[in-house]
Amino acid sequence: MNKIASLYTITWANFAIVAYFGSLFLLNHFKIDALIIGVFREILTIPFLLAQFVFLGLSGKLLVNQKSNGIFLISVLALTICTVLTVISFF
Repeated sequence: MNKIASLYTITWANFAIVAYFGSLFLLNHFKIDALIIGVFREILTIPFLLAQFVFLGLSGKLLVNQKSNGIFLISVLALTICTVLTVISFF
């Protein structure tokens, strides 16, 4: 039961991280800027950036150690692509 709960939790955390960085991209692309959006962007970007690497490592460990379902594989693939794009954006 604990392994299933952790797999479920990590899957949705992966999707939440991808959704956050996707929304940052869309807000920047459409040049939507409001004070409250800027506040949340400043507060949440560094924790989500750190969580991105942590959850990518946890997801990789779970992929190696236990049997996973399709939705988990999709979330890991999406997080991997998001991580690569985020790292590339720094250079």
